[in-house]
Amino acid sequence: MIIKKSRDEIELMARAGQVVAKAHEALMEALEPGMTTLDLDRIGEKVIRGEGAVPSFKGYRGFPGSVCTSKNEQIVHGIPSDTVRLEEGDIISLDVGAIVEGFHGDSATTLIVGGEDTVSDEVATLVRETRNALWRGLEQVRHGSRLGDIGSAVEAVAEAHGYGLVREYVGHGIGRALHEDPSVPNYGQAGRGMKLTKGWVIAVEPMFNLGTERTRTLDDDWTVVTADGKVSAHWEHTVAVTPDGPWVLTARSDEPAHPLTEGVPTW
Repeated sequence: MIIKKSRDEIELMARAGQVVAKAHEALMEALEPGMTTLDLDRIGEKVIRGEGAVPSFKGYRGFPGSVCTSKNEQIVHGIPSDTVRLEEGDIISLDVGAIVEGFHGDSATTLIVGGEDTVSDEVATLVRETRNALWRGLEQVRHGSRLGDIGSAVEAVAEAHGYGLVREYVGHGIGRALHEDPSVPNYGQAGRGMKLTKGWVIAVEPMFNLGTERTRTLDDDWTVVTADGKVSAHWEHTVAVTPDGPWVLTARSDEPAHPLTEGVPTW
């Protein structure tokens, strides 16, 4: 069942989203070679709790961290560790969630340790184009659009570059629960699927691999990796459907919260 949110509820979710954005900004600023993934987890949790929020992920179905830290061939759900040390040229996906007054925000970024000059052109392009696919999908989050419009827009970017498009893990509804209906696939046919309506809040999250789309889960029962060991990128934002277009609740200060509108959407 899809749970629509009122404007007041979406504004609470925007507060949660901005806590997530602040955590990401702090992580981006702190990231450097030599850090462990547990160092990053501690930074993320400190920001979340410092804003009076609660980490969404810590303890969720037994997950031990506040930030999912997925390195190189890890796609999603990487567990923070004091033995996983980052080196120049690694890529790291940082998935962060926060709860404010019972409502969640959820967002992921993929960063290059040491910057783009430390990786091959194909890896740098993978990271950029996965982010591009996220925004192509977010632009489709409009009243009256279909779920297939989102998936089709994301899939088109993957196909244009020959990337493996992860199909086993998809976006989702979000609200008082971290994962709600509907599922939001990163593939599909434009004009097909459920119709989006005002009050929906969803997380759009493409995951592209440099090689195969196939995945496997490690023995920790959390960490999902590419089946061929090639690198993967993951980007995500929480977005609300408004009459005026998408409102990206987790947008950072360097991103447009309202990519298709000027100012805060009206109801």
